[in-house]
Amino acid sequence: MSEKMLKFVKLGQQSPPKREVADRKDDFKEIYDEFIKDRAKEQSSRCSQCGVPFCQVHCPLSNNIPDWLKLTAEGRLEEAYQLSQSTNNMPEVCGRICPQDRLCEGNCVIEQSGHGTVTIGSVEKFITENAWEKGWVKPIEVKNERSESIGIIGAGPAGLACAEELRKLGFQITVYDRYDRSGGLLIYGIPNFKLEKKVVQRRTKLLEKSGIKFTHNFEVGKDVTLKHLRDKHDAVLISTGVYKAREVNLPGSDLANIFPAMDFLTASNKKGLGDEVELFDDGTLNAKGKDVIVIGGGDTAMDCVRTAIRQEARSVKCLYRRDKENMPGSAREVQNAEEEGVEFVWLSSPSKFIGNNKVEKVVVNKIKLGNPDDSGRRRPEIIKDSHYEIRADLVIKSLGFDPEDLPNLFNEERLKVTKWGTLKVDFKTMETSVPGVFAAGDIVRGASLVVWAIKDGRDVSKNISNYINSKRKKEVA
Repeated sequence: MSEKMLKFVKLGQQSPPKREVADRKDDFKEIYDEFIKDRAKEQSSRCSQCGVPFCQVHCPLSNNIPDWLKLTAEGRLEEAYQLSQSTNNMPEVCGRICPQDRLCEGNCVIEQSGHGTVTIGSVEKFITENAWEKGWVKPIEVKNERSESIGIIGAGPAGLACAEELRKLGFQITVYDRYDRSGGLLIYGIPNFKLEKKVVQRRTKLLEKSGIKFTHNFEVGKDVTLKHLRDKHDAVLISTGVYKAREVNLPGSDLANIFPAMDFLTASNKKGLGDEVELFDDGTLNAKGKDVIVIGGGDTAMDCVRTAIRQEARSVKCLYRRDKENMPGSAREVQNAEEEGVEFVWLSSPSKFIGNNKVEKVVVNKIKLGNPDDSGRRRPEIIKDSHYEIRADLVIKSLGFDPEDLPNLFNEERLKVTKWGTLKVDFKTMETSVPGVFAAGDIVRGASLVVWAIKDGRDVSKNISNYINSKRKKEVA
């Protein structure tokens, strides 16, 4: 092993090169190049193969990272891919958008020792793209078809992961989604410069070839009730995600040109997919030539500021009520945004929007950090008489997402929710209060990472299979 691995003492950390700032600001293409084969093998060989792999421990999917790094270092790329995809339904997606600096790479042993982490995400992307190129990624071959069907509401990462796992077991799967394309947040929320849409569409086409049916432009509660779907299928999964934007209840919030983050991102992504988008085409949701203010500090806020840069905004400012060290978003994304010209206004909070019909200025209070709150984070406190004004033609609210009122939307009173509005489930079975209806992903745990949604989708697939098998045994008996 020492010949192929443990080379971190001789080889320095190296990531795939980023495109030059001047070039990447002009388009929506991904900003990171791919590793070439020799570089991927070289960087994989830096892995220390530690006895307790903290990279794997801190991966929600428990990906067997040390083993597929070793296989990559040895040039055994097909085996590396097979091992990678055995625990992850979308390794090409996670390799691109997972916040590795907070998960696997941030907990790498050699990173903690000062040698610089193994660039796990970039290697994961490399081995998966190589697998697609070589034809190693194939549709599911079902050996034993089953008659039972499962309806999945929501074609985001949780729903797609569950659909794939259940299809492998031979079940008949239909995925219902309110949008005209599958992928959920992966298609309409995350910009191309982080995840090009062809990557998602390639995966969903593979699922279609595997026999999974997709029904688009379909809204439960409008087209049919949840009860109708439950009667049609042997089991149902709700994996709708959470899309309801948290509001900024401040004076002037009703002024025009103040939008939720998803409205802004969806318009941009639809335009990139070649759709006609009226509010973009008439300039309303287009940042070109405007002074843009984004409120928030998470990854969605970073997507918004970097999108505005590419739309040729006159200026882009990000207001966040804490400091840089306490931002919830990926540090890597903040760095990319700073390189591209975004101005971060730390320790600041909006107090009022000013304008005649349309927003023209934002009144901002300066903030100091006080004692820790219940979460352990230092509480933001407004500094008295510190307010000032910032010019704004477009304000984007990126303060997080809450669940929609699914019991009302789905016309199903039996569907119970928590005090946060997320669906209440049995934590062992992931079944909701409606028998035979399960739930997974953000609609259960709240807005979270794609990798957690994939894990939830995989977990719930086992529970749905157990539920159907148990029913079948009872019927036979």
